[in-house]
Amino acid sequence: MMNLEVRDIMTKENLIVAHPEQTIKEIANIMIEKHMQQLPVTDAEDKLVGMVTTYDLWKASRDGIDEGTLIGDIMTTQIVRITPKDKVGTAAELFALRRLKTLPVVNLDNKLKGVVTAFDVIRVVFKEEYPQPILFTEAFTR
Repeated sequence: MMNLEVRDIMTKENLIVAHPEQTIKEIANIMIEKHMQQLPVTDAEDKLVGMVTTYDLWKASRDGIDEGTLIGDIMTTQIVRITPKDKVGTAAELFALRRLKTLPVVNLDNKLKGVVTAFDVIRVVFKEEYPQPILFTEAFTR
Protein backbone atom coordinates (compact mmCIF):
# COMPACT_ATOMS: atom_id res chain seq x y z
CA MET A 1 0.00 0.00 0.00
CA MET A 2 2.72 2.48 0.93
CA ASN A 3 4.54 1.58 -2.32
CA LEU A 4 1.72 2.95 -4.47
CA GLU A 5 2.66 6.10 -6.33
CA VAL A 6 1.13 9.37 -5.16
CA ARG A 7 -0.48 9.86 -8.57
CA ASP A 8 -2.68 6.83 -7.83
CA ILE A 9 -4.39 8.57 -4.91
CA MET A 10 -3.97 12.33 -5.48
CA THR A 11 -6.72 14.71 -6.51
CA LYS A 12 -5.90 15.88 -10.00
CA GLU A 13 -9.15 17.26 -11.39
CA ASN A 14 -11.15 20.32 -10.42
CA LEU A 15 -8.33 21.60 -8.26
CA ILE A 16 -9.08 24.72 -6.29
CA VAL A 17 -6.09 27.04 -6.22
CA ALA A 18 -5.32 30.58 -5.19
CA HIS A 19 -3.38 33.12 -7.21
CA PRO A 20 -0.99 35.72 -5.76
CA GLU A 21 -3.10 38.63 -7.04
CA GLN A 22 -6.29 37.49 -5.26
CA THR A 23 -7.22 39.21 -2.02
CA ILE A 24 -7.33 37.70 1.45
CA LYS A 25 -11.09 38.25 1.49
CA GLU A 26 -11.60 36.38 -1.82
CA ILE A 27 -9.55 33.39 -0.70
CA ALA A 28 -11.03 33.33 2.81
CA ASN A 29 -14.52 33.15 1.27
CA ILE A 30 -13.49 30.31 -1.05
CA MET A 31 -11.88 28.39 1.80
CA ILE A 32 -14.98 28.79 3.99
CA GLU A 33 -17.37 27.85 1.18
CA LYS A 34 -15.33 24.78 0.18
CA HIS A 35 -14.37 23.79 3.76
CA MET A 36 -10.67 23.93 2.95
CA GLN A 37 -7.75 24.68 5.25
CA GLN A 38 -4.95 24.95 2.68
CA LEU A 39 -4.73 26.02 -0.93
CA PRO A 40 -1.83 25.86 -3.34
CA VAL A 41 -0.98 29.20 -4.92
CA THR A 42 -0.09 29.10 -8.61
CA ASP A 43 1.02 31.65 -11.17
CA ALA A 44 -0.49 32.16 -14.63
CA GLU A 45 1.45 29.13 -15.94
CA ASP A 46 0.11 26.84 -13.16
CA LYS A 47 3.52 26.76 -11.47
CA LEU A 48 3.45 26.41 -7.71
CA VAL A 49 4.57 29.63 -6.02
CA GLY A 50 3.19 29.19 -2.52
CA MET A 51 0.60 27.80 -0.14
CA VAL A 52 -1.99 29.73 1.80
CA THR A 53 -3.47 28.26 4.95
CA THR A 54 -6.09 29.21 7.49
CA TYR A 55 -3.15 29.90 9.81
CA ASP A 56 -1.82 32.47 7.32
CA LEU A 57 -5.25 34.12 7.25
CA TRP A 58 -5.59 34.09 11.07
CA LYS A 59 -2.13 35.57 11.45
CA ALA A 60 -2.92 38.32 8.91
CA SER A 61 -6.14 39.08 10.79
CA ARG A 62 -4.33 39.20 14.15
CA ASP A 63 -1.70 41.49 12.69
CA GLY A 64 -4.42 43.85 11.43
CA ILE A 65 -3.67 43.29 7.77
CA ASP A 66 -6.42 44.63 5.52
CA GLU A 67 -8.71 42.06 3.85
CA GLY A 68 -7.82 43.67 0.52
CA THR A 69 -4.21 42.56 0.94
CA LEU A 70 -3.02 40.20 -1.78
CA ILE A 71 -2.45 36.52 -1.08
CA GLY A 72 1.03 36.89 -2.58
CA ASP A 73 1.91 39.10 0.38
CA ILE A 74 0.98 36.55 3.07
CA MET A 75 1.41 33.12 1.45
CA THR A 76 4.03 30.66 2.57
CA THR A 77 6.75 30.29 -0.04
CA GLN A 78 8.86 27.61 1.68
CA ILE A 79 6.77 24.68 0.48
CA VAL A 80 7.19 20.96 0.97
CA ARG A 81 6.17 19.37 -2.32
CA ILE A 82 6.05 15.90 -3.79
CA THR A 83 6.03 14.45 -7.31
CA PRO A 84 3.46 12.11 -8.87
CA LYS A 85 5.97 9.22 -8.87
CA ASP A 86 6.84 9.55 -5.18
CA LYS A 87 5.49 6.80 -2.97
CA VAL A 88 2.45 7.09 -0.71
CA GLY A 89 4.77 6.07 2.13
CA THR A 90 6.88 9.16 1.48
CA ALA A 91 3.78 11.33 1.69
CA ALA A 92 2.71 9.57 4.91
CA GLU A 93 6.14 10.16 6.43
CA LEU A 94 6.02 13.86 5.51
CA PHE A 95 2.54 14.18 7.02
CA ALA A 96 3.67 12.55 10.25
CA LEU A 97 7.05 14.22 10.63
CA ARG A 98 6.17 17.71 9.43
CA ARG A 99 2.57 17.76 10.72
CA LEU A 100 1.29 18.69 7.27
CA LYS A 101 -2.24 18.16 6.00
CA THR A 102 -1.82 18.81 2.28
CA LEU A 103 1.06 18.27 -0.11
CA PRO A 104 1.09 19.88 -3.54
CA VAL A 105 2.09 17.44 -6.27
CA VAL A 106 4.28 19.00 -8.96
CA ASN A 107 6.16 17.83 -12.02
CA LEU A 108 9.85 18.49 -12.66
CA ASP A 109 8.97 21.97 -14.01
CA ASN A 110 7.17 22.81 -10.74
CA LYS A 111 3.81 22.78 -12.49
CA LEU A 112 0.97 21.80 -10.15
CA LYS A 113 -0.42 18.39 -11.11
CA GLY A 114 -2.57 17.73 -8.06
CA VAL A 115 -2.71 17.57 -4.29
CA VAL A 116 -2.55 14.71 -1.85
CA THR A 117 -3.90 15.03 1.67
CA ALA A 118 -3.33 13.11 4.87
CA PHE A 119 -6.97 12.00 4.52
CA ASP A 120 -6.21 10.49 1.10
CA VAL A 121 -3.50 8.35 2.69
CA ILE A 122 -5.73 7.36 5.62
CA ARG A 123 -8.55 6.43 3.22
CA VAL A 124 -6.30 4.18 1.10
CA VAL A 125 -4.77 2.42 4.10
CA PHE A 126 -8.16 2.03 5.80
CA LYS A 127 -9.83 0.55 2.70
CA GLU A 128 -6.98 -1.93 2.34
CA GLU A 129 -7.45 -3.09 5.92
CA TYR A 130 -11.26 -2.86 5.95
CA PRO A 131 -12.71 -3.30 2.43
CA GLN A 132 -16.25 -3.33 3.87
CA PRO A 133 -17.58 -0.50 6.05
CA ILE A 134 -17.17 -1.24 9.74
CA LEU A 135 -19.61 1.33 11.14
CA PHE A 136 -23.06 0.11 12.00
CA THR A 137 -26.05 2.17 10.95
CA GLU A 138 -28.04 1.37 14.09
CA ALA A 139 -25.39 3.08 16.19
CA PHE A 140 -26.32 6.36 14.50
CA THR A 141 -30.10 5.98 14.50
CA ARG A 142 -30.71 5.65 18.26
